[in-house]
Amino acid sequence: MGKGGNQSYGSGEEENMAAWLVGINNLKIQPFKLPALGPHDVRIRMKSVGICGSDVHYLKTMKCGDFLVEEPMVIGHECAGIVEEVGSEVKDLVSGDRVALEPGISCWRCCQCKTGSYNLCPDMKFFATPPVHGALANQVVHPADLCFKLPDGVSLEEGAMCEPLSVGVHACRRVNIGPATNVLIMGAGPIGLVTMLAARAFGAPKIMLVDVDDYRLSVAKELGADAVMKVSTDIQDTTAEVEKINKVMGVGIDVSFDCVGFNKTMSTALRATQAGGKVCLVGMGHGVMTVPLTPAAAKEVDVLGVFRYKNTWPLCLEFLKSGKIDVKPLITHRFGFSQKEVEEAFETSARGSNAIKVMFNL
Repeated sequence: MGKGGNQSYGSGEEENMAAWLVGINNLKIQPFKLPALGPHDVRIRMKSVGICGSDVHYLKTMKCGDFLVEEPMVIGHECAGIVEEVGSEVKDLVSGDRVALEPGISCWRCCQCKTGSYNLCPDMKFFATPPVHGALANQVVHPADLCFKLPDGVSLEEGAMCEPLSVGVHACRRVNIGPATNVLIMGAGPIGLVTMLAARAFGAPKIMLVDVDDYRLSVAKELGADAVMKVSTDIQDTTAEVEKINKVMGVGIDVSFDCVGFNKTMSTALRATQAGGKVCLVGMGHGVMTVPLTPAAAKEVDVLGVFRYKNTWPLCLEFLKSGKIDVKPLITHRFGFSQKEVEEAFETSARGSNAIKVMFNL
């Protein structure tokens, strides 16, 4: 929890190891001392940890958005594991419970937390967001109230997938997806795909995905997209592509999700969405974008943003338990926890291509 500490759990126990980001393209498996177990904490043996795009950004540039890695940091935040020890005040978990971890610890004192928007807490301590250490480790300590017991039949890998799925669920809640909402999704990467799965679970009758990559579009189609379309990276093609998107959809687009966050994807979303609709910016590829807001305003298109998620794990687990969402096909590559495999896993994720979600099994 937090930045770790200077205490370990007894001289007779194995040394806790973690994947440390120590420099650009430089990950090292090294010892990671855990903080003392607080009364409301649990100690968890990690079993499944996924690689997120932000992890790759940190590896390649030592930064993601406004966050800079200024000292060695343990990577990873999409995770699930098995409880090994519980604090004295923990009532709802016991040793042996399988849990999915929500990676952000908010302060619960600021105005954002008090009004329910704890995902916007300015003092959030989030796994693998500098200077907070992450979860790609043998063991971590985390608040018990952020550890959610997995239902029978839901695997630890699926538990780790609750983190990216939460982004899609939160985005769908932000724009009130329902049975009368026709959806366009820009980007068929991991977040675009989980947003599609979430939108379908919320009842969206027609969903279209667009991307520049044929393989990812084929995955989207296999997962249930009603329509897919390959687009270019050239912003000059936007007008023609918007016309084609609307023709292929055949119905008005009520909500568009930009799961990429580039000038072109956001411009396409704004232009393709029908009057009175909504555009939700999920991806943050460009820090600054130039987009056609005036025409969107003339159509009364609402633009909303999302940042992480709030109160999503129970619903994600219910979706997985009920079978309304199946995230297993998204896990395309699996690796163990050795120095060589950690390096290979991040290389695989960074290449993209046929890699959707790369998962560590510890």
